[in-house]
Amino acid sequence: MNYTNDEFLEYLGTYITDHKKRLIEEVLDKRTRYFTVVLENIFKPHNASAVIRTADCFGLQDVHVIEKTNQYKINPYVTRGASQWVDVHKYYNPEGSAVKACFTDLRSKGYKIFATSPKQDSMPLKNLFPDQKIALVFGNEHEGVSDEVIAEADGLVHIPMYGFTESFNISVSASILLYDLHQKAQLGKIQNFNLSDDEKSELRNKWYRGLVKNVDILERTFLKTKASNY
Repeated sequence: MNYTNDEFLEYLGTYITDHKKRLIEEVLDKRTRYFTVVLENIFKPHNASAVIRTADCFGLQDVHVIEKTNQYKINPYVTRGASQWVDVHKYYNPEGSAVKACFTDLRSKGYKIFATSPKQDSMPLKNLFPDQKIALVFGNEHEGVSDEVIAEADGLVHIPMYGFTESFNISVSASILLYDLHQKAQLGKIQNFNLSDDEKSELRNKWYRGLVKNVDILERTFLKTKASNY
């Protein structure tokens, strides 16, 4: 027995509160893949988890994680549930370059890649404009982004500092950069900033299934009900 995805989603929707369904639609309308974040070899999992939470707050759908010596595991306490809504893409290549694998994937999706670095030839944030899709790369807590990332990126960007310390915490840096770019994007009224209808439909399906317990059992029940009506 075949059925359309919309039919099954409508059925699943009976197990989700109206408030939650309205919230999902509101979030989907603001969701974007115009900006994304890349985390390289993060030592402290709670920092990466905090960035995922930040990404969700700014409506980003994807976070990319380059794993080298450190493998990332989501900290649900820090993400506060954000990992349920954000797609995390991991890159690990012990026999090659995880950086190149990640950057190749991003460029195939139309992203221009900017590594966050205070090096001398790095542009200040005020000079970075979202005239095309942007991926922001953040390095680990001790060394920042690697030389490989700097060499492979399309450019460098930094947040000007006025104190003795050289950098913000990773999640704070991500918040400042994303807020600035998001404001510029809204003022520029960028076309195709938000998700397509097909992307929204795909996420709606994923989120509904994630919210409802025992989806496999419900799907079998739904199929039996459909079959009995014929």
